[in-house]
Amino acid sequence: MTAKIIDGKAFAAQVRAQVAEHVTRLKSEHGITPGLAVVLVGEDPASQVYVRSKGKMTVEAGMKSVEHRLDADTSEADLLAVIEQLNNDPEIHGILVQLPLPGHLNEDLVINSISPEKDVDGFHISNVGLLGTGQKSMVPCTPLGCLMMLRDHHGSLSGMDAVVIGRSNIVGKPMAQLLLGDSCTVTIAHSRTKDLADVVRRADIVVAAVGRPEMVPGDWIKPGATVIDVGINRLDAPERGEGKTRLVGDVDYDSCAAVAGAITPVPGGVGPMTIACLLANTVTACCRSNGLAEPEGLTA
Repeated sequence: MTAKIIDGKAFAAQVRAQVAEHVTRLKSEHGITPGLAVVLVGEDPASQVYVRSKGKMTVEAGMKSVEHRLDADTSEADLLAVIEQLNNDPEIHGILVQLPLPGHLNEDLVINSISPEKDVDGFHISNVGLLGTGQKSMVPCTPLGCLMMLRDHHGSLSGMDAVVIGRSNIVGKPMAQLLLGDSCTVTIAHSRTKDLADVVRRADIVVAAVGRPEMVPGDWIKPGATVIDVGINRLDAPERGEGKTRLVGDVDYDSCAAVAGAITPVPGGVGPMTIACLLANTVTACCRSNGLAEPEGLTA
């Protein structure tokens, strides 16, 4: 068996096109332009690249893009003041504080200072609680992207056996809640799970979000299962030249692709969906704040 490759890059382009259509409609029918503000503290190179990409795609979708770039030594009070200003700005519908933050800043405090309605990352404790109790919330972008791809591939997920490897607040836990919401039977596994291979082997859907390169081999995968690889790990690749690296996921791609029915590659799988879902969340937040119908297919 050779797995079908779930092309996250192509699917993300479709989602961004849907977002752009909704933005055009909001502008023409209601005179509203969705606005996304990104706050970056410090000069982490990966974060800077990510923020630039977010800004570019926000503008391409026809939305308002605002960036606040603050020095690494910015005080907590000054950062909270910026967030409060954005909370009170009616032209901003989504606020994202780029993580990680410098060590002197309390990430939980900062995230929970964002208005829950504008928390397009879905990390605010109110949104976590709403998602966990099956109520309408802002949904974390990466799990939302995974869910969209699974729905697109399978249609209904009802009754499927799903294993999420990883219990992080950013991916593992919200992913499990979303799968429960679509009537899967869900197991959250992790590094201390007994007989982890046997647990994974029974799953129709495997979501690997554990942060360990190529941890999941093909002989853990049930024949025909769908594998969603959230991991992005950089390994040395001396065969490419001195100092060169390569990106790999949390599953061993070649051996898993030989057994699975469908699989996401790394890169080009889950990654592109994260920004696409950030844009989708901003449109959703804009519609909710203005009492308008939410766009179909762009949220859980």
